[in-house]
Amino acid sequence: MKWIFLVCILVTNTLFAQKIKWEEDKKLSWSNFKSNINRQRGNNVVAYTNCGWVYSVVKSTNPKSPVKIKVETFFNEDKSWKDVKQINDYVLNHEQKHFDIAEVFARKLRKEIADNIQTSGDYNKKFQGIYNRILKEYTEFQMSYDKETEHGMNKDRQAEYNALISEELENLKSYQIS
Repeated sequence: MKWIFLVCILVTNTLFAQKIKWEEDKKLSWSNFKSNINRQRGNNVVAYTNCGWVYSVVKSTNPKSPVKIKVETFFNEDKSWKDVKQINDYVLNHEQKHFDIAEVFARKLRKEIADNIQTSGDYNKKFQGIYNRILKEYTEFQMSYDKETEHGMNKDRQAEYNALISEELENLKSYQIS
């Protein structure tokens, strides 16, 4: 007997939230930032990107049966905010990179799953540890990104991160979903 689990992670979503799935050739626009509420502290926040990933699992109670895990990266329009008086293309690029970082770590999670989890038994034993480690790395990277780029205000560090994020996406291209 197979069980289907759908687990939403990283971001608490309402069932009807408007989400954009990450696609290589599809970039965010300011019209995607639909929340009217600034959920961030401070008056100097220009925009906030709410993104993360969701995964679904199809597995069996038989520990030797194959398992299927799908990980998708999403941007949540209804929880993403902008200050219309301060936005510009440079800030939009910084916010796009937050979404791209989520995809980088989704690919890292897909890689770990491909390398370590083939059966329902593997999933039961290994998934939560792998997930928790990738989630911690993701959270720390997002925080470092904002801190080191000074939320995009440090143009030199922003350019370095732009290159690093693009390189990571390319290095993990085989773990992109189509």
